[in-house]
Amino acid sequence: MSRILVIDDERAIRNTLKEVLEYEKHEVDLAEDGPTGLGMISENSYDIVLCDIKMAKMDGIEVLTKIQETSPNTPVVMISGHGNIDTAVEAIKKGAYDFLEKPLDLNRLLITIRNAMDKSTLISQTQVLKNKVSKMYEIVGESDAINRVKDMIGKIAPTEARVLITGSNGTGKELVAHQIHEKSNRARGPFVEVNCAAIPSELIESELFGHEKGSFTSAIKQRIGKFEQASGGTLFLDEIGDMSLNAQAKVLRALQESKITRVGSDKDIHVNVRVITATNKNIKNEIENKNFREDLYHRLSVILIHVPELNDRVEDIPLLAEHFNTLICKEYGMSKKIITDDAIAGMQRIEWTGNIREFRNVLERLIILCPGEITANDVITYARPVSGSNL
Repeated sequence: MSRILVIDDERAIRNTLKEVLEYEKHEVDLAEDGPTGLGMISENSYDIVLCDIKMAKMDGIEVLTKIQETSPNTPVVMISGHGNIDTAVEAIKKGAYDFLEKPLDLNRLLITIRNAMDKSTLISQTQVLKNKVSKMYEIVGESDAINRVKDMIGKIAPTEARVLITGSNGTGKELVAHQIHEKSNRARGPFVEVNCAAIPSELIESELFGHEKGSFTSAIKQRIGKFEQASGGTLFLDEIGDMSLNAQAKVLRALQESKITRVGSDKDIHVNVRVITATNKNIKNEIENKNFREDLYHRLSVILIHVPELNDRVEDIPLLAEHFNTLICKEYGMSKKIITDDAIAGMQRIEWTGNIREFRNVLERLIILCPGEITANDVITYARPVSGSNL
């Protein structure tokens, strides 16, 4: 069942629609003019709005424009007894979900409402997923070191500048890449991630640029590469320092010319991609050792962001503990654990060689194994368990 608002200055139309829609188990509110309808929308949440175009106090197109400003995800179906192609086109351009002519075909009306409900549900589900993703990639901490990273993200995200993110394993370089994308003008576009270290050197070109059917033995069908998949959005190349020199040359060309060529093809394909890269290696040393192209490094490192190790920002451990305590307990469907102050102090004394990744794993272990509150003794017992001895 959905909640529907009908805005129409003809009482007979309003009452007929109310009778039909309530018979179909919908909840229906009525408004006799545009201003009244807008007031009701400001006070209530509606799944669908049915709005007449020709009304005395406020034109339906103006009502539609106001709804788009205040409730852009609410589908609005425009209704008119004076329908023509121009009116319909204008309504759709202004953001209307559909346009129906009077006298209304009730079957078409009900189908339109059902389809609009499907769209509204999809939008809601998408928003929930986006909120979950944003929470998943939240950068937690208020230390000077992490605040510098956050400030840098805020400055560079709206630009098209390429970014090279450096830092040790487990520091959260991928979180920085996600945050840059989410705060950029490309946020509505795709975010495509490639772990260069996880792909064999002989397959990296196919992964990045795609291939044509028959271009090599196992190429049984055409494949679209990551550069094409990310067009209009962001391509995140993680562990760029592990990429082969041959693939580096092709990436350099893609950055210089904004075009790629699939393996087994001679056709250029233009791509519109913002490239963000990350590495745990010292690229300057890799250049000296002839493992990384210097010209590619200069293309990638318009902006450099270094993500600090957890040991360099131990003052963030209380916030991180609270964050992961909430997240992990929610995942397991249990109440949040109490973490004592001495437990936090114990965590701050640990040398976190695995950084945030290791910290999260340790906290998850503590949450699972400690039946009550988490104390300093628990941290000593479970943070660095010797094989089998403490479990």
